[in-house]
Amino acid sequence: MCGPFGAAQTIKRRTMGNPKAFITIKRKDGGYRPISERIGDFGEVEQTLDEQDRREQASRCMDCGVPFCHWGCPVGSKTPEWQDAVYRGNWEEAYRILTSTNFMPEITGRICPALCEKSCVLAIHNQAVTCRENECSVVENAFDRGFVRPKPPKKRSGKTVAIVGSGPSGLSAADLLNKAGHLVTVFEQDDAIGGLLRYGIPDFKLTKGIIDRRLAIMEAEGIKFKVNTRVGRDVTEEKLIADFDAVLLTVGAMKPRDLAVEGRNLTGVYFALEFLKQQNKVIRGEEFSDEDRLTARDKHVLVIGGGDTGSDCVGTSIRQKAASVTQIEILPEPPVERTVNNPWPYWPMVLRTSSSHEEGCNRRWSLVTKKLNGKNGKVVSAEVIGVNWISENGKMKMEEVEGSTEIFKADLVLLAMGFVSPEHEGLLDNLGLEYDGRGNIAASGNKTSNPKVFTAGDATRGASLVVHAIQSGREAALNIDGFLKG
Repeated sequence: MCGPFGAAQTIKRRTMGNPKAFITIKRKDGGYRPISERIGDFGEVEQTLDEQDRREQASRCMDCGVPFCHWGCPVGSKTPEWQDAVYRGNWEEAYRILTSTNFMPEITGRICPALCEKSCVLAIHNQAVTCRENECSVVENAFDRGFVRPKPPKKRSGKTVAIVGSGPSGLSAADLLNKAGHLVTVFEQDDAIGGLLRYGIPDFKLTKGIIDRRLAIMEAEGIKFKVNTRVGRDVTEEKLIADFDAVLLTVGAMKPRDLAVEGRNLTGVYFALEFLKQQNKVIRGEEFSDEDRLTARDKHVLVIGGGDTGSDCVGTSIRQKAASVTQIEILPEPPVERTVNNPWPYWPMVLRTSSSHEEGCNRRWSLVTKKLNGKNGKVVSAEVIGVNWISENGKMKMEEVEGSTEIFKADLVLLAMGFVSPEHEGLLDNLGLEYDGRGNIAASGNKTSNPKVFTAGDATRGASLVVHAIQSGREAALNIDGFLKG
């Protein structure tokens, strides 16, 4: 590879070691720890296969003439090549190939919804290669065998880059820009590096030591991290632009979608991230007073929003010993299998059941919250109504179903309805940046309306997947590198 921004990496193609493995060997997942065991702690729920099983699973890769897995992966993972290396037991080569497009496979190997698997040719028969689990196995083997070592750049460019925000897009860009020889400083307003990786994802999906392990490598390679530093307050925008040759904003889309109904301001109604963040801090050892502690213990929990964040609230509530957990979604229940207008290899719009849902959750669909009821200033129930979705002039329209009103008991209501946009107030407005129609930072080639300021990740794309953020950070690093070199 010609430096961190090399157009291609030379990889020697081989004949498949076991060309019939996809026929003779069935898909085998690591699976989850038993429910009765895992709901008693916040340890990672996934189990792992032994090395022999993992190599057999890697052998199922067909080395297709057109690798749709590579097409489906936002970072363009060279999946057939590193799968072959795993099959041959060459873990170091597998890690080298894997990290040529993604510097944090230990993250995507745990929490990515595996777009590669959904576009795998074997997915036509619901027997896709276990790409995500194999990926996680590669990086864990690399750490265990000492293949992951700091590699500081041999030469520095003298150019400086400030990155505001330490989520996956910011860290991805920091890694490549540092490898290119630039001096990188990452600013984070919170008390620890990682963004939503740190505080938005429960430990039962991503133990935070996994993040710290990678950060230690990055620091040893020369990247500087500054926590508890809010740009615009602790460091002025003017000083940042004056002190650095380029600035990259990876501040995420942190403005949550709110619920505009009567009773929204009752005690016991919180945004999902408030709830999840505090639990992650408790696991880290922080203590909160009884008044400040957000806990689901012995409460009837209502999670509004049917996505991954809502699922994380479900699993966290169950571990906090909630009396009951109900999750509602405004959209209709998805089909169990693909429909004719949703063919392979596109992302399957089907029902997804997470490990948290399996642990005990009442899931309901096509429901809209009309009102939150309270007693003595605290939420006690939620009034919902069923809706039908009809197509009108090519657009979906929602109609309430008369007589379908229900009342759910709810001592704790968690709003997990997604995120609207980055927060404009403060930093972004002060920089005079332009926004697109959805309120995200307007950018072309990662360049904003300010000539020295770039952006990447959810701040410009909108709330999306970690793997999209990683790729966006890589693209931003390439554009910044070109800008710095003139």
